[in-house]
Amino acid sequence: MKSTLFAAALATAATSAVAVENKNAGKYLLDPSHSQVVFSYNHLGFSTTTGMFSGFEGEIMFDQENPAASSVTVSMPVVEMITGWKPREDHFMSEDFFAATEDEMVTFTSTSIEVTGENTAKITGDLTLNGITKPVVLDAKLNQVGEHPMAGKPWAGFDATTTLVRSDFDLGQFAPFVSDEVAIAISIEAQKAE
Repeated sequence: MKSTLFAAALATAATSAVAVENKNAGKYLLDPSHSQVVFSYNHLGFSTTTGMFSGFEGEIMFDQENPAASSVTVSMPVVEMITGWKPREDHFMSEDFFAATEDEMVTFTSTSIEVTGENTAKITGDLTLNGITKPVVLDAKLNQVGEHPMAGKPWAGFDATTTLVRSDFDLGQFAPFVSDEVAIAISIEAQKAE
């Protein structure tokens, strides 16, 4: 009798867990106040210089039960780049690099997701930067999914990393003295759409 009750309790718990996962599945919109892309590169061997994009838009179709069926799309204005030094930002927007207009966007659209662990995956997608589109692979990690303690809504958080070769996007000015490889670190939060 005790074993029957225990089995029933386990079955109920498992059903509840699946219900929670199903509740959290669906479209998530990026939280612009807690989503950022940080880039860093070696400057002449003397320092590591960093910059950031923040406040951007995007959505994740998130399927926690079948992560490989998920997808992500993100877009951010090039002119919203932050480096902490205005003359550098102006230089990046000049003809030496982006020659960016107000409406020029950096976009990423996933094309496949390969699950590599309990909370990790490789997300392959098309990155469009400086008018050039190339495939990029993100090493991604699910940090947490569940109810946001202040918003009271389903929430998800992810981190991801990759390395870009800037000359692939016709942004190779001053390479190799200024590193052609740029390390990318992404951290995002997203709220389930209603």
